Amino acid sequence: MDDSFESLKIRADAGVLFVKINNPPMNLLGPVLVADLVSLIELLDKGDRYRVAVFSSADPEYFIPHVDVTKVAEYRHAAAKLTGEPSLALLFRRLSETKAITIAQIAGRVRGGGSEFALACDMRFASRERSIFGQLEVALGVIPGGGAVQHLARLMGRARALEVIASADDYDAALAERYGWINRALPDNELEPYVTALAHRIARFPQAALLTLKQRVNAITLAPEADFRRDSELFGEGFREGGEAKGRTAKLIKVGLQTRSETEFSLGRVLGELDNCNEQPR
Repeated sequence: MDDSFESLKIRADAGVLFVKINNPPMNLLGPVLVADLVSLIELLDKGDRYRVAVFSSADPEYFIPHVDVTKVAEYRHAAAKLTGEPSLALLFRRLSETKAITIAQIAGRVRGGGSEFALACDMRFASRERSIFGQLEVALGVIPGGGAVQHLARLMGRARALEVIASADDYDAALAERYGWINRALPDNELEPYVTALAHRIARFPQAALLTLKQRVNAITLAPEADFRRDSELFGEGFREGGEAKGRTAKLIKVGLQTRSETEFSLGRVLGELDNCNEQPR
């Protein structure tokens, strides 16, 4: 079954599909992972085998740190194979609409597009000790383009959404729980058992009721497709030639972005010091 995916390890158990993200060296959201997510969403769309899907990471330090900023056009093209448009936001919205109940089991850093992937899932549970959340885009000169604006404004309210997006800072799991970014933060050794038990409990219930419930909750809380599309367009415009995002991203790459470095490990702090960065990796 795993042979169908390059960057995902999957295991099925009693109506639950366990999906482990495994895209070395650090689970960046690039064209390979996006292509696999397209295939996975198509599988979940069928709705005949899996009532619940649980996403976790094979990397103990990173869930999905962010998109691969060197391959923006490529991963957007990969998303278009499902959505018909080069938009990560529309791909993630499709994830929110799948027939399976989706749960993100987060242990490690999850920022930018990785946070937006988790937000597209129906539920989010995180390791209290190991999880760090952030939306880094404003520090690059763009807005989040994969759905964070839509989801966080609804989950947190206006003021807190503006705080976390405009600050581009790191937030630990306890504060993410308090703000509504995640369902709850759990001790690291309790995270997987709790999520597994919840997934199996949900999978035992009648599928028709689960499908109807998800459709009704989405009707109330999921932003219109046009709003996701607009955020995606604005993000893409910022990464075009001559855009400020390209220059600021290049500066970050010179100090270790997208490597297993102190830059990625403490990215919230580094973003706050970006204008003072030298060209030596941290």
